[in-house]
Parts: sequence; structure tokens; C-alpha cells
Amino acid sequence: MVSERRKFILGTARAAGLVALGGLVWSAYVDEVTANSLILRPPGALKEEDFLSTCIKCGMCVEACPFDTLVLAGPGDNKPLGTPFFIPREVPCYMCPDIPCVPVCPTGALDIASVSTKGELDINKSQMGVAIVDDKNCIAFWGIQCDACYRACPLMDEAISLKYEKNERTGKHAFLKPIVNSDICTGCGLCERACVTKEAAIIILPREVALGAVGDHYIKGWDKAAESRLENAKAINTKTELSKESAMDSLNSGLEGLLDD
Repeated sequence: MVSERRKFILGTARAAGLVALGGLVWSAYVDEVTANSLILRPPGALKEEDFLSTCIKCGMCVEACPFDTLVLAGPGDNKPLGTPFFIPREVPCYMCPDIPCVPVCPTGALDIASVSTKGELDINKSQMGVAIVDDKNCIAFWGIQCDACYRACPLMDEAISLKYEKNERTGKHAFLKPIVNSDICTGCGLCERACVTKEAAIIILPREVALGAVGDHYIKGWDKAAESRLENAKAINTKTELSKESAMDSLNSGLEGLLDD
């Protein structure tokens, strides 16, 4: 009886210890992966916070991908366990017109509407990330002719174009520099995969990491949609000692001071 009781107590203690240890490891792991902002998600993925709260880690999108682009995060990947992601340098998104990974999502973590135009699936509306060129290590910026990323781009001359510039150093050669249009780039990663340098000189980053934000207080005067934000704006006037005078009086005062000197 005592032996059985001892086994029970030891077993219970061991189980409790494993649960506690597992909790500590999991807590540390969650802290680590939530700090990782360099995750590329499938087409149509919601914003990362919403995606993580909506994705049930079922793997259906991974199974539906015909190119094995998508994989599920596992231990050691430094990404939330069980969530889909892709690494362009290894396997990019091949821009399937029917986007098979999106319609199979059972929760809407991959939003069909965000990759549709007039009710039809449109892979070109994807915003998986955006390509960024490392102009220090891109050999096209050295003057070596290379258009690998440009030719790999499924939206050639739209997402990536080539800028012609004279090479002043040699006087008889030209640069053909790849330029990315972030409004068009889908972040598929075909350019990164095609890059000929040892480490890709064009890489895909999440849009929220790669792109800046000007804020609502800057307005494009030529953009009617932007100007509409001014309709309810109110002017805030401040006065300083200098602004108490009219502009002309202030200029005259400054001129008189110079003449007196």
C-alpha cells in the first residue's frame, strides 16, 4: 500500500514538475517569437496581431500550396508555432492565379476579399511584403549588367523597373538599376530567389517593417482623396513676440537694425 502511494505521489510530483517546466519554456518561447517582426505570411493574411488571433493552425493553406512554398512553424523556427510562413530565398510564392491557399482557410485569417477584384480572385493584390534593394551589394549598382530580379518579377516594369543611368566613372557604360514600386510589389519573393549574389541583394520584408508612414498631418495637394481629410480640419494659430508684428513691419524693423549697424 505504502509503495503504491509513494509511486502515486512521485508520479504526481513528476507530472506537476513537467507541467511547470513546460509552462516556463512555453512562456519564454512565446516571448521570443512575439518579438519577431520579420515573418512573411501567405497571400491575404490579416495584420499580424489579427492573424495570430484568428489562425487556428490547421495547416490547410500549407496543404493547398502546390509549390510547397508555405510551411508551418515548428520548434526552433523562432515563429509562433503552427502558423504558416514562407522563406522567399528557399521557395518563393509563385503567384497562383487561383490562390489555392486562401479559399481553404476556415477562419478568414487569410482574407479572400483582400485578394479579390470585383469578386474575382486577383493574386496581384497580395501584400505579403515588399522588395528592398541593397544598393551597396547589388552588382547592378556597381555597373555590372544584371537584370535577374527584373526578369523574375511577374509584374515586370510595374513592380520592378530598370533605371538607366550613365556610368560617369567609365564614361562609356551604363547602370541598369532595379527600382521597386512598393505600391505594386506583392512580396512574392521571386526576385529574391533569382538574385545571383551569394546573399540576396534584394530581399522581401513585411510591409510594416520596410515602409515608412508620413502621418495624417501631411497632405498630397494634388490628391483629391488626401485633400478630403482637410474638410473638418481646424486651424490652430500661435503667437510669439515676433509674430505680433505684421510681416512687413518685421522686415522693416530688421532692415532698420542693419542700417543702424
